[in-house]
Amino acid sequence: MSRRMRICQWRLRAMPADAAAARPRRLARLGRILLAACVAAVSLAGQPLGAPGDEASPALAKYHERIDESIDRALAWLAHEQRDDGSWTESSQSRNSSGIAGLCVMAFLAKGHTPGVGPYGEAINKGVDFLLANQEPNGLLVRGREGHGAMYSHSIAALALSEVSGMVDAERQKRIDKALSAALRLILAAQQMPKDRNHAGGWRYNHDSRDSDISCTSWAIMALRSARNNGAAVPTEAIDRGLEYIMNCQVTRDGGFAYQPGGGSGWGRTGTALLCLELCGRHRDRAALMAGEWILKNLPDQYGRGDHFSYAMYYCSQGMFQLGDEYWERWATRMYEIMLRAQEKAGNWPQARENVGEGANYYTTAMAVLAMSVSYRQLPIYQR
Repeated sequence: MSRRMRICQWRLRAMPADAAAARPRRLARLGRILLAACVAAVSLAGQPLGAPGDEASPALAKYHERIDESIDRALAWLAHEQRDDGSWTESSQSRNSSGIAGLCVMAFLAKGHTPGVGPYGEAINKGVDFLLANQEPNGLLVRGREGHGAMYSHSIAALALSEVSGMVDAERQKRIDKALSAALRLILAAQQMPKDRNHAGGWRYNHDSRDSDISCTSWAIMALRSARNNGAAVPTEAIDRGLEYIMNCQVTRDGGFAYQPGGGSGWGRTGTALLCLELCGRHRDRAALMAGEWILKNLPDQYGRGDHFSYAMYYCSQGMFQLGDEYWERWATRMYEIMLRAQEKAGNWPQARENVGEGANYYTTAMAVLAMSVSYRQLPIYQR
């Protein structure tokens, strides 16, 4: 097997792990790489990617052609808007730059595009190079000082690098291995900061924060879970403690989830919790089903309504797809209608109430692609 087709098991120095956790799932990952190669070959031949995985649902099958066309327009817009340095934001001081670049890279991967191949191969490579160039000596994948908390962008960037790992050329793979080792160590160290009982196990805006929230925690969990799936020696305790914090955010009276323990339910937060539960071994358990029921009782009715709209659409789409059956069908029908109506002629989605700041249009568009492409099942972490 060539070097390009081997999956690197990252050696995370000073990181505790058991042997089972460190054992890479090479066959699954190899299958992912071979699938990506097949997709690239089909793309080069001028043929479209296959339809989303909604074949069992006639109610959703009618959307396939429109979804395909919508996502293609969005990716063309994102590629056109990418800057020469591989980023999508104007200011080099924006903390959002790495997070938005990570989301855009994953948006291309979600449709089956691969690094260095096909119409968006160069855009993916440039995005990866930007993420790698933005790492600080302590492992933080964020260099800017303006904008929201750095751990948001850091965890998203780490997730993107983990998802693209194994598909890049040998030289980039070496750089990814080194960068991810440092990035994951920082995530694990941030979880160990002294915190009171209500915040223990979670993550917050900065790597030295003494409190936690469900949003930062979910991105960190997904970065760790993706890396663990690839064979990184991520201790199970770290993911388990993160899930314990997520469960502390559940609102017992209605089954939804709050931003922090003691708060009220919200559909973005509930989707966040649902996805974390589903991806971390708690498929369709009581808490996950209660979250799914809460979401169905609080379906959105129009684009942009409510705070953090794109974030909520992304997490609920990913989580409800994992639940499957009627949960996914009812959610997807509403989500597709809202998102298809809202897309602008240029291919992007308009800004919503996101609290993102610079780069909001790129954020909303990448999140829309990730929400609408979930049933393509191209990103390894989101596969059922």
